[in-house]
Amino acid sequence: MPSACDSMIDDIEDMVSADDPTPQDRQNARKSIIPRARKRKDQLVPEELQADSLIPGTQKIWMRTWGCSHNNSDGEYMAGQLAASAVNQPMQTDAAADLWLLNSCTVKNPAEDHFRNSIKKAQDQQKKVVLAGCVPQAQPRMDYLKGLSIIGVQQIDRVVEVVDEAVKGHSVRLLGQKKDGGKRLGGARLDLPKIRKNPLIEIISINTGCLNACTYCKTKHARGDLASYPVEELVERARQSFQEGVCEIWLTSEDTGAYGRDIGTDLPSLLWRLVEEIPEGAMLRLGMTNPPYILEHLEEMAKVLNHPRVYAFLHVPVQSASDSVLMDMKREYCAADFRTVVDFLKDRVPGITIATDIICGFPGETEADFQETVELVRQYRFPSLFINQFYPRPGTPAAKMEQVPAHVKKQRTKELSQLFHSYNPYDHKIGERQKVLVTEESFDAQYFVAHNKFYEQVLVPKQPEFTGKMIEVDVYESGKHFLKGRPVDHSKPLTASIAAPLLKGQVSGLTQVLLTASRIYIFIYFIISFTIIFFIIKKIIILYDRVR
Repeated sequence: MPSACDSMIDDIEDMVSADDPTPQDRQNARKSIIPRARKRKDQLVPEELQADSLIPGTQKIWMRTWGCSHNNSDGEYMAGQLAASAVNQPMQTDAAADLWLLNSCTVKNPAEDHFRNSIKKAQDQQKKVVLAGCVPQAQPRMDYLKGLSIIGVQQIDRVVEVVDEAVKGHSVRLLGQKKDGGKRLGGARLDLPKIRKNPLIEIISINTGCLNACTYCKTKHARGDLASYPVEELVERARQSFQEGVCEIWLTSEDTGAYGRDIGTDLPSLLWRLVEEIPEGAMLRLGMTNPPYILEHLEEMAKVLNHPRVYAFLHVPVQSASDSVLMDMKREYCAADFRTVVDFLKDRVPGITIATDIICGFPGETEADFQETVELVRQYRFPSLFINQFYPRPGTPAAKMEQVPAHVKKQRTKELSQLFHSYNPYDHKIGERQKVLVTEESFDAQYFVAHNKFYEQVLVPKQPEFTGKMIEVDVYESGKHFLKGRPVDHSKPLTASIAAPLLKGQVSGLTQVLLTASRIYIFIYFIISFTIIFFIIKKIIILYDRVR
């Protein structure tokens, strides 16, 4: 198990440019990482011939990801590179793995607690550990992270190198930012190999970081300021995804509404380009956007959201309906701005689903402040509402403010939750005939999960021929978070994919030729390594015989 005194490479700054090798090139010619070998104080280290004792192809890796869709996309990319390297075997269970790759979330205390507990569990089981995600990026020198290898949020294209070194017992940390000519980039290349958790859904991160400085947010410490991917790279990634059988694309980032402000473009411009690539029957879902950066694009956003291949769905976090609280949060908008966004879109995009977030018990929140938030929920009856009790995150300004008593925060969270559960937003949908796209299986494995134009969850019969299809259903039942649909007789399902989807666990973005070449390379490396070791041992035996 790594100790606090282990040596490591820390805070390596990466510079990338147009001349940088492609991800496939990196699989064939990795950059050298030469960490110092570990030495323990309590044992003598004899002078001996240094050679890796690991056999390529035997490293078993188990990965766990917490958090948002951006983090999940990073996890998919890391899994793909490990599988494509042909020296690492991703595992479905943790017990048989040699190394645990833990991809963390820093938004809430409970998520970080799970992360910390998983590290301890791995160490108790004598597993090697590599850490990723926002927690170690934001605070790499936390006591419980000492001596452990870290892959930064913009360094996921080098996960294979870090994992290889960690398995050997070395501690490596890559935490730098991707830059080209001094300008910060959106992150690792989008053409990296990946393994989609769901072969029918492609998650594309359009930018990283944001333009805000919210006083409660820890993610800013990890993801930094706004850095957007170029439109052409995003369009090419979407095009490739559809060619691999994807029928639904999710656009994600810390704030999709701010996309492009750093590179001279904007979100509607990107969306119109992407819409051109979406096959009939396939759908695009837009991720979270904060109110300030969507206000100036409302007209164009309404047009895009009305497009038949774009879900009429938008996630716009309000956090509080009190201007006083919003000011303390440094949210850069007032409650009236949020109402403007919602009212405009509900008027111009009939039936649109607006999802939002609320924080209960932010420092300084009075009962009157809270009641303004309650009234907002009562007015709009949001069908999708994420209610969060405030947790002070270490190192944030909000953690230093005077806190609302714990029992008050708990009571306000309970009151708002009761209000949310007092109404059923989908009762009026019963009897409607809808077209829905089937992409998932329900948690209880009893139904397939589909979504209608408004991204409302519709449960349909679990018939294999429906997977990845746009089908027509009659809605016959509703619940708090779902509808149930009965397939319309004689209605022909529309195949949304332009190609057969990849198999679950199959690597995306890597042709069979490249995969075979990679395996041949590893085999040759294996033979050469053992040949060298054989001759070294033979030489030692000869020298030993001479000494005798």
